[in-house]
Formats: sequence, C-alpha cells, structure tokens
Amino acid sequence: MDGVWRDSDNPGGDLRFSVLGSVRVWRGDQPLSTGSPQQRALLAALLLRAGRTATAGELIDALWGEEPPSQALAAVRTYASRLRKGLGAGVLVSESGGYAIRGLLEGALDLTTAQNLALDAETARNAGDLSRARSLLDQALNLWDGESLAGVPGPYAEDQRVRLEEWRLQLQESRLDMALVQGNHAEAVSELTALTAAHPLRERLRELLMLALYRSGRQAEALAVYADTRRLLADELGVDPRPGLRELQQRILQADPALSESTPRATEPAAVPVRPAQLPMPVYDFTGRAGFVAELSEILASAEGRVVAVAGIGGVGKTALAVRVAHQARAAFPDGQLYVDLRGAGPRGVEPESVLGFLLRALGTPDSAIPDSLEERAALYRSVLDGRRVLVLLDNARDAAQVRPLLPGTEGCAALVTSRVRMVDLAGCHLVDLDVMTSEEALQLFTKIVGEERVESERDAALEVLAACGFLPLAIRVAAARLAARRTWTVSVLATKLADEHRRLDELQAGDLTVKAAFELVYGQLEPAQARAFRLLSLADGPDISLAAAASVLELGTAETEDLLESLVDTSLLESAAPERYRYHDLVRLYARGCAERDEQPPNERDAAMSRLLDFYLATAVGAYAIERPGDRLVDHLEGTEYPGMVFPDRGSARDWLFTEAACLLSLVQQASAIGRLRKGADLLLVLQDLAESGSAFVHYQSAAADLRDLAVAVGDRHAEVRTRVVLAHVHFLAGRFAEADAEARKAGTLCEAVNDPWSTGRVLDTRAVIALHNGHHADGETHLRQAIENFRSHGDEPALAMALCNLSRIHLITGREESAVQLARQGVEISDRLGHTLRGAGARYALALALTATGAMSEAMNLLNEALEVFRASRQQLREGMTLSRVAEVHLAMGDAGAAAGAAEASLAVLGSMGGEWRRANVLTVLGRALDALGQTDRAAACLRDALAVYEALGSPEAEAVHGLLGPSLTA
Repeated sequence: MDGVWRDSDNPGGDLRFSVLGSVRVWRGDQPLSTGSPQQRALLAALLLRAGRTATAGELIDALWGEEPPSQALAAVRTYASRLRKGLGAGVLVSESGGYAIRGLLEGALDLTTAQNLALDAETARNAGDLSRARSLLDQALNLWDGESLAGVPGPYAEDQRVRLEEWRLQLQESRLDMALVQGNHAEAVSELTALTAAHPLRERLRELLMLALYRSGRQAEALAVYADTRRLLADELGVDPRPGLRELQQRILQADPALSESTPRATEPAAVPVRPAQLPMPVYDFTGRAGFVAELSEILASAEGRVVAVAGIGGVGKTALAVRVAHQARAAFPDGQLYVDLRGAGPRGVEPESVLGFLLRALGTPDSAIPDSLEERAALYRSVLDGRRVLVLLDNARDAAQVRPLLPGTEGCAALVTSRVRMVDLAGCHLVDLDVMTSEEALQLFTKIVGEERVESERDAALEVLAACGFLPLAIRVAAARLAARRTWTVSVLATKLADEHRRLDELQAGDLTVKAAFELVYGQLEPAQARAFRLLSLADGPDISLAAAASVLELGTAETEDLLESLVDTSLLESAAPERYRYHDLVRLYARGCAERDEQPPNERDAAMSRLLDFYLATAVGAYAIERPGDRLVDHLEGTEYPGMVFPDRGSARDWLFTEAACLLSLVQQASAIGRLRKGADLLLVLQDLAESGSAFVHYQSAAADLRDLAVAVGDRHAEVRTRVVLAHVHFLAGRFAEADAEARKAGTLCEAVNDPWSTGRVLDTRAVIALHNGHHADGETHLRQAIENFRSHGDEPALAMALCNLSRIHLITGREESAVQLARQGVEISDRLGHTLRGAGARYALALALTATGAMSEAMNLLNEALEVFRASRQQLREGMTLSRVAEVHLAMGDAGAAAGAAEASLAVLGSMGGEWRRANVLTVLGRALDALGQTDRAAACLRDALAVYEALGSPEAEAVHGLLGPSLTA
C-alpha cells in the first residue's frame, strides 16, 4: 500500500500531518490543536496505519498497553470525537467498531512523503545516479523536525519511535555512504563525527567515519576511531568489532591503494557517473586534412591511455582538426568527452589547478569535494576517470608543464592536445606537426564559404587571395567570410584589397604574423566606433569584461556600448561569454593591443581609457563597501573618482557583483602602475578587503597587494606604500603568518609618521594590537588599542571604534577582566547595530560571545555565535565562518554536549580548508581533541592533539604547553 488515502470528495484535501517530530496538524498554513498527549497518541496510531481501520481494542493497547484505565474505551471515544470535530467531517470515520483516517491527498503525511522519496532514491541509486539519490535522501531527511513522535505517550508510539529513528539512521548511513563514493570525504567527516557521538555503538557509522578520515589524509585519526570503538564495545557489550571493521583497520594499516578510490562497495550496484559531452560543434565546412583525421582517429580509438599532441602556428587549424578528430572518435569513448581551452597563446594561460576544478565538476564532483592543491586535484581527477572511457581535448596549451597534470593516465581514456609548441618533453606522446593547407585544400575551403559560382569564374583571383593568406586556414576563413557577406564584391576586388595593403602582405609572409594579417582583414573594415572599442577594450588584463565596465572604458552609454560589442561579436573579433559579458580570444586580444599601440590617437587615450575603468571599478567597489559597512570612514579617505560607478539596490546584489568581478578587479589593481595610478590601485585593494577572506580570491588578492607594494616602493610613492603594507599586514594575519604581518605593520607604522594619512595610522595601530594579542604581548596590544581608539574617536570613525573596542575586549578577556570584556564588546555591538553595520555587527557579536563564554552565559553566547555565523556565511567570509564554527564547538563543549562540539569542530575544519594558516587549524584540532576525549574516543582525540602540538611547537606558540597538559595520563602519546 502506498500510504496515500483517497476519497472522491477529498474531505481532508487541505490537511497536512506530521509525525516525523512532534505530532502536528495544519489546515492550509493554519496549525490546528491536537489536544492532550493521549489524544495525539490516538491520532498518531491512526496516521501510522495508512488508512486502515484500527479497532477500539487495538487503540487501547496502543495508548496504555497491558494496564489500561477502567474508562479506557470511553476515553478513546472522547479523543476520537474531539479529533473528528477539529479535523472536519469525513476525515476521521467510524467503521466496524473502530476508527480510520481517510480522504487525505498525496503528500498530506510527512512520513508518506519521506517513504516515497526514499523509494525514489533507491531507484536512482540502483540506476547509478548517486547525485539524484543523495538529493532525494536529503529531502527525505529534512522532513524530520526532531525525534519522531516526540512527546507522544504509549507503548505503540514508543515502538514506532524506535522504528522510525532506526530508519532515519539507515537513510543517513545510505546518504553518507554515497557521499564517500562520490568523494565528499571532508563534508562526511563532520556529520559522521556528530552521529558517532550520538550513536557510539553503531559500527557502520564508525566504519564510514574511518574511511572518510583516511580519504581526507587523516590516517592516524582513522586508526584511533577503531581503537576507541574496540575499547567501547568491550566495555559496554563485551564483544569485539565486527569483521568488516577489523578488515578496514588492517587495510588502513597497509595503506591499501583501493581505499583511496571513491568506488561503491561490491554489494552495491555500480554507479553510472556523469557523462560529459563538451566537444564544440565541428566546423561545418571543414576541409582537407583527411590523412590526419584518419590517422589520429585510429590512434585515439585504440584508447590505451594514448596522448596525441598537435602543434603548429596560430591559425593553422589545430582546433578545427582536433574537434573533427574528436567527433570522429566519439564512439570509442562512451563515458564522455571533455573540452577545455587552456589559453596558452596569451600572456597568462589557465593554471592547471583551475582546469582540474572545471574538469572534476564536469565529471560530477561537487565543489565541496574538490581539494585545494594541484597534486590532490590531479590525483582525484585520475581516480574519477579510472575504469571509464573518456576523451579529453586540451586546446591551446602553453607547454607540457601545463598539460601533464591534466592527462587521464589510465587505460581506456585518451587525450588530444593542441599547442603552438611541439611537446617533445611530453613522455609517450604521439606528436603531429600541422602545416598550412595545400593549395588544393585552401581552394576547397574558400569555395565552400564563398560559393562555387563566384570562385570558378575568377579562379586566378581566388588563388591570389589564398596566396596572400599564406594558405593559413584562419586567414582564408576570415577573407572568404568577408567576401561572402558582400554580394556586390567580386573575388578580384578582394584580391586587389589584399594586394594594396603592403604591410599586411608582409605580415602574411612572416610566419606567426599571418594570424595578425587575417585579423587585419576584418579590423580594417570596422566602423571607427567599432575599431575604437575593439582596441580599447583589449587593454584590461581581466579574463572578461562586463557591459557596464566596457561602457566606462569607451565613455558611452550602455545601450550604445552593447550595440558596438554585439557587432564585434558578429565579426568574431569578440566573444560573448555570457549575457552582458564579453571576452577576447587570447590571440585576438594581443592583436587588438597592437592595434591600440599603433592606431589609438592621441596616444594618451589608452591611459585615459584605463583610468576610466579604474575609476568605474573603484567607485562601484566603494558603493558595495559602503552598503556592507554603513558609516565607515574609509570612503572619506580615498582618491576621488571622475567616472561614476554602479549603484546597488541591496547588500546581496553588491556582494554578488564583488565576487563575480573579483578576477577583473584584482587584475586591474596589478595594472594600476602602468597608467600611473598607484594610489587608486591601493584604494581599490582596501575596498576589496572582503575578497581577502574568501577562499576563492585570497591568493590573487595577496599577489595583487604584493605587486602593488613593490611598485610603490620602486617609484617612491609612500602614500600607496603605506596602504598596501596595511593590506598585506592584514593578509598575512589572516593566513596565520604573524611574523610577516608584524613586519609589514611596523613598516607601515614608520611610514605613517611621514605620510599624512589618519586612516592608515588608526588601522596600523589596530592591526599591531591584534598581532600583539596573538603573540601574547598583551600590554603592548592594549597600548596600541588605546592609541587606536583615541585616533578613531578624534576622527569620528565609529565603525573602526567598534572594531577596536571588540579587540580590546579580547585583551581584557585574556588578562582576566571578564566583566569589562563583556562591557567593551557590548559597546561594539551597540555601535555596529546603530549604524546598521551587519558585517561588523557580526564581528562584534563574535567578540561578545567569547566574553560571555568566560562568564558562563553559554546560552546567550551560543545565540550570538549563530547570528554571526549566518551573516558570515551570507557574506561569503569563509575564514570568519570557519572560526565562528570553532567557537560554537567550544561553547557546546562547555555546555556538556561533546557530540555537537565535535561536529562543529569538524565543520570548522571543512570550511577553513587551507585558509587561516596552521595556527588556526591547530586551535580547531585542539577543540576537536577535547570533544573526542569527552566522548571517550581517546585514541582519535590523542591523534588530533598530537597534530595540534606539532604545529604549536613548530611555530613556537605558547598554546603548546596547554596541549601538553591535555596529552596527559588519559591521552598518552
């Protein structure tokens, strides 16, 4: 029976019931009263019978068991009457001396919905669609709102509660099992840690936790879980772990390579992975190269882990050939085809780490399971491809070093690489040198595009055009397309135009410069406004450019700018990466920049265009910063802008813009010196500081800041230097590099004496105070903060004052002044809330929670941390989110909930990843170790604490002494 009860009149059509949690009823969105606990027990008993009739005797047994009250039958009738009145006519019916609930629509009972979702998940799993199966199980598990049948009395409810909670655990195990199959190890560790704490005797959870820890590179902890489990089972039940758990321990000890592979257990149906089909559409008029197509298709189809590399000059048709060959060989790769443009022809090819992230996502790997380092990504990539037949087309490679991590490395898969260089240092590679077309092939291509009638009537002229193009396919295609679009032209007209352009003919005969000549054919026909746009938009280093940013470069309205850009897209000189976003092919960008150097008049217009772009980005970023930080005085201490920026309606849209444009913004910071705008570049860095706490942009942000500092030092711009050093001090601090942070802050402080920059002066003092706090120099830290507070008050910088007060609260807390620590942090919260400063308000709540924890006000501290956590997550502040989770773990531990503490600590480690540095990671490991020790998992606790101790000792951190104390008699190394 499917658990859906139907009646032609649907008397309960607008009713919804819940048993996965408290027993509740809604009519539409309006909750209904369910009466006394016994009345809820009667309702639950009827709901769990899925429409079947329950006799009065069965209901009495369900509510009271073997010792019912003397008036039990009358009580049942009373409860039924009250329920019938509340639910409405026709829902609770009397028949055959008993009762039943009828007339409910599908989805009216949460349990029925969960059962259907679980069945669908099992079907998806059997079909190999693990992603869908996990999603369905997530939906099912989200229907629980606490313990099943919470607070419902009676033996029947107790039996059903046990059954439903066991089923819930089975669903969780199944979902986590699939998460490990798909490689989501770090995500699973956090949840499994909490579940094993709540269900310490459930061996399947322990097994999954061991496997997740091992695959996360935490072998010692995985073995410690086994030791804890064996001891617990012996103490509680007098038994040994089951064979599967013992076997897993041995395999971990032996470092069994199969354990690192995310493959399903033998007893489970094999998963069918995502089947990518990313090959670009083949060129419809592809011509010639028949020998190459046949040869390479045959080599690839053998699928013995082969690598084929096609080399040749730009525009020779490498990509067209590779795409044609890849389509020809598709049948030999039933598990999919991957494609990526490595952009190796440009000044900055795509880094292998980024490419591997793209490829892993295309193969079905979730973002949360993709590791940070190149080596780990490459290893996971090869594991995901193992046992599959996939073709990887790597287009436009820079060199062999860029390609090596991207090769499948397993039999059954193959790679096809195109590059401008011969990859003689790519071991085992089949090399192909692609030359220009033969005259016959070139004529065939030209004829296909232009039309046979026009070419045959002017064959000699056609051969002249082909010769001028150097028989280079890209040049031929551009020339032919130009002619095909102009029906009034003859082939002779085109030949004459090519012949008249002496410089172009010279370039066509100069090897790699033939690509420039082909582009020149199109560029020369652009209207002046189009040509100007083509030249100027190429100057920015970002990966692409938005319509709004392009409008600032061109100093035009967005509508006119869009018309220009779309017309350039039509000529293939520009690509539309996404709606209202545009990009150049790498070679086209280089050519366009050459045009800008040659043709842009007056020459200073290039710098003026980049200055407008910098103004646009700075003004827009200032607006986004001001929305996030109302009342912040930084905006009053920035260089003025002449070109306006975008206006955002809310924090969400401002934040989305910031992270979408991150690469473009930081690339422009690195270009600021080229246009003599170092100070504006430094200012842009300051208002982009949220990117510094985002895992995705941290490295680029740090690199941009370091580049700008070095340039400021080189040219003697002390104003820009002091601000970039303030930025770098903050960046080093975030990364846990406290010595480097202190060095930058000290140099910035010295510069402040020579530069009239009150904003930097206050920030340097605050930064030095926080560094001193972490180095244990509390008196120095308090001195710096007192000076910073005086600075902020004298300049009316209330947001900065709130921050400094919270930092002072931390020092008071560490030095034993708990009451004043609470007062200082409360002042910070009050100032931030009054200003509407959401992000700083979250930081102030974090500080107040720390102080309240020390005073024992745990409930208030937990509420504040949860409020802060919500803001940090919404603001994509990965570092702050991770550290707040660590503090949540500490409060859980102080409140005696070690299981929740362990889960929060694991979540903190997962969020932080490689951010925050080793010192912060050691802090979280210490909390995790304490929580695991409280749970009786002493071996795993010791493993965590030893890891933390090693970090502290390497850094010379004072925390090492406390961890030594924790590794006492109960946690001996």
